[in-house]
Amino acid sequence: MTTYKIPVIPGDGIGPDIVTEGMKVIDSAGEKFGFDVEWIEYPHGADHFLETGELISEDTLKELSQYSAIYLGSIGDPRIEPGVLEKGILLAARFYFDQYINLRPIKLLNGVWSPIKDKTPDDIDFVVVRENTEDMYIGIGGRSTKGASSKILEVNRNLYSAKFNLDIETDSEEIAYQIGMISKEGTRRVMEYAFELAQNRSKNLASVDKANVLSDIYGFWREEFESMSSKYPEVKTDFNYVDAITMWFVKNPEWFDVVVTPNMFGDIITDLGAMIQGGLGLAPGGNINPEGTSMFEPIHGSAPKYKGQNKVNPIATIWAGAMMIEQLGEQEASDNIVKAIERNISEGKVRTYDMGGTAGTSDVGDEIAKLVKE
Repeated sequence: MTTYKIPVIPGDGIGPDIVTEGMKVIDSAGEKFGFDVEWIEYPHGADHFLETGELISEDTLKELSQYSAIYLGSIGDPRIEPGVLEKGILLAARFYFDQYINLRPIKLLNGVWSPIKDKTPDDIDFVVVRENTEDMYIGIGGRSTKGASSKILEVNRNLYSAKFNLDIETDSEEIAYQIGMISKEGTRRVMEYAFELAQNRSKNLASVDKANVLSDIYGFWREEFESMSSKYPEVKTDFNYVDAITMWFVKNPEWFDVVVTPNMFGDIITDLGAMIQGGLGLAPGGNINPEGTSMFEPIHGSAPKYKGQNKVNPIATIWAGAMMIEQLGEQEASDNIVKAIERNISEGKVRTYDMGGTAGTSDVGDEIAKLVKE
């Protein structure tokens, strides 16, 4: 029997509640499909930070790098200034492990109400491939007050390094600036992943940019997409401005199969995708390095007001677990978990409050685990 060692970071708020149910369902799938999971829990989150002052150390990241996948509950706590945990744990992990792909299935399951009138599961079933390490999220910028100033900003990645020497002169009382950057290396690798994914699905790939206004950075993105498309002549491609694609997601979601997008636009459109598939409680995500350590999580937050109440919907986390074991090679077990989720929703017997039911978090986990075995 294959045994997978998987680190778990339950995190904050509802994180421990929901990740427990995801682990339960994966263990159930393992019993049915002949694999075992050894869960290795890590304490990193708000409580750990308040007790020790540590977010996540390089030693811990190095230790985690020996594993193929990490299972994450949620990060965020009102006792700590917004952004501290997110940058110090989530973004630190993404950059350390070079998780350059954020993968988001936008799939309407049977039994789920979509706010888009008359659209069915046949109409809403696509995947967004978001570049996950560049763009406006490289984390460099600053502020300057009236007069002259200078600043050196650096980006260091496994693929490359870049340095910006800025001489700033302004007669404004104060200015703020943020530098966005994409590289040929970073752009081409995420596009290659998207083309390969499209080739294995319906051979339809849509690209997102804003090349008509932000022509330098997103014009470069478009050029690279056009160049790479010549290597995949069987994949049908099209371009979409980010403002337009938000409209098409709502009006004609059936047009899309695989979507590839720069980091910032992907952050925006995947939240819209979550709503058209039924809400944040049904939206999983993966931060993926195909050759290294990936991390899987629900895309919703930590909802600290519901901490320990056994109330919230665990389906996004359970679905993220299905994505995780698919990444590990357990395709049949992953498909079975998604089918069990869909059956749970369709039958409507065990649902949390957000889906019109009265069941608790653990009740839904128990039910899906049971359906996995049937």
